[in-house]
Amino acid sequence: MDARFLGIAELVETPSTAVVVDVMRAFTVAAWAFAQGAEKIVLAESPDEALALKGRHPDWVALKDGPPSPGFDTVNSPGLLRSIDLGGRTVVQKTTAGTVGALAVKEASLVLCAGFVVAEATARLLRTRESDSVTFVVTGEDGCADEDLACAQYIARRVTEAGTDAGEFLRRAGASRAAAELAEGVRQGVHPDDVALCLELDRFPFAMVATSEDSLMVLRPCAVPSPPDEASV
Repeated sequence: MDARFLGIAELVETPSTAVVVDVMRAFTVAAWAFAQGAEKIVLAESPDEALALKGRHPDWVALKDGPPSPGFDTVNSPGLLRSIDLGGRTVVQKTTAGTVGALAVKEASLVLCAGFVVAEATARLLRTRESDSVTFVVTGEDGCADEDLACAQYIARRVTEAGTDAGEFLRRAGASRAAAELAEGVRQGVHPDDVALCLELDRFPFAMVATSEDSLMVLRPCAVPSPPDEASV
């Protein structure tokens, strides 16, 4: 598999297959939303669009980066989201990097959104689809976020080398600037468990696929069964 690792600004052409990585915290949050029962997640282009969607659909749950804001139900924190029952609900998510990255590749034939919590399921789906060329979008810090790059490189390695150890990749993510800012309270809207939750490898058994639905970019979970010969890997 030919893997490319690009920042959002480096996306000069539409890839065939794109894996958009935001470990801390957009797509860890998205995975937790599905685990808490969310039916789908609408990726909003701006806070105004998120609020407009919420206005048209009062039962939808709107969340964003940063501190709590009027009109939004919660913030982009897995530690806070895990206590919210989202059974059957639609979530509207707007973040600084993750949602921007997904929308930047919305014309791709296959768009996956990922973090460590869904790494193996994402790699397995790429193997199932037999993707020859995959563009990994490293969303944080203009493509330089080491937690996102480490996760992207780990997933790429897992596609072809099922026995790849995650230890070094997780250590890099844990030593990243984003992890330090979350742990030290530099960023707002943070739960003390957020970093640990973002570094939970393969917490969830599904991948997350984004597709266009009625002019919106919609993320849904995709179950990826483990083949019998991989059950012990």
